[in-house]
Amino acid sequence: MEIDNFSFHRLSERYPELRMLKNIPQNPEYHREGDVYSHTEMVCEKLLALSEWKDLAKEEQELLFLSAAFHDIGKISCTRQEDGQWISPKHTIIGEKVFRQMVYRNAARFELSFHQREFVSKLIRYHGLPVWFWTKKRTEFDLLKAAESIPLRLLYLLSKADIQGRITKEPGPLAEQVELFADYAKELGVWEKPYAFANPYTKYQYFHKEDLWHQAALYDDTEFDVILMSGLPLAGKDSWIEMHRMEMPVISLDHIREQLGLPPAKNTGKVVQTATEQARTFLRQKKPFIWNATNIIQETRQRLISLFSGYGARVKIQYLEVPYQELLARNQKRERYLPEPVLEDMIRKMEVPALWEAYTIAIQASENIGN
Repeated sequence: MEIDNFSFHRLSERYPELRMLKNIPQNPEYHREGDVYSHTEMVCEKLLALSEWKDLAKEEQELLFLSAAFHDIGKISCTRQEDGQWISPKHTIIGEKVFRQMVYRNAARFELSFHQREFVSKLIRYHGLPVWFWTKKRTEFDLLKAAESIPLRLLYLLSKADIQGRITKEPGPLAEQVELFADYAKELGVWEKPYAFANPYTKYQYFHKEDLWHQAALYDDTEFDVILMSGLPLAGKDSWIEMHRMEMPVISLDHIREQLGLPPAKNTGKVVQTATEQARTFLRQKKPFIWNATNIIQETRQRLISLFSGYGARVKIQYLEVPYQELLARNQKRERYLPEPVLEDMIRKMEVPALWEAYTIAIQASENIGN
């Protein structure tokens, strides 16, 4: 990975996606500098001017600069006018997915490892956090969640540059909130690394139950294991299970679909209902099992994890990923060929499991970064 001497202009020549930020309007109350491209260029310049910049390791500089360049990439698709004002709702969430999809499909052009891609994706996802975290009921919650994925000291620098890289009527309050974020992150002990919970069970419960104190130490009363597979079709989930199943029964949505004689992407509700009934049988018996499906959407994973953990299960997410070109090649050889538009739509929606989602998370990603 080489970041063109930290020049946003040269970076936009390499990545035409950045030039799409031109002429994307912004609310002049907060962005008198102009369109999103102008703002992003200013953010990159302010980032390089921060006193902390020179003390960062080279890889940190590269990833942080890339995050600054793409931090508002989500505004391209979600900017609209409402009541006479330009708004970009959920542009950070959309931006995370857009960047992930972009890099996954163009690994050779971006030359990022899986870890680097996800690092930048999460900086994009959380870049607005330092400004609004204090408005929440549990002010520490989102800081601890973000700290599971990225060092908050780097998020602070990105947000600081984001605030400085704009022309606004009253920049003072925004800058103060970012400094408050830094102070609170240090106080919580998550400035450099994730929070050290008392045990994995307490960590899981904290992120899934309201009003649990982060310094609590809960007794772990889980009784058995459930493995939740996650990954795009053809990522190798069946092969992984064959190698690691440890005599655990497998609930496979694909196999159920075949048994019921249902075509791909049809009658999904009936397939899931059948699978859930099988799972409840194992759950009532406290019997370990593997749930085998794509589970690429966080909401889907959380619904299943909530069900399994409610019976006392320790849920482990096993995420698998192979390079984009390998995925396409496997699909061409597959008996049950998946229509390419369907596969591309799944890539667009893909959400890599975050470390707070389950009792434990395991990632297995084959690298293909074009080196």
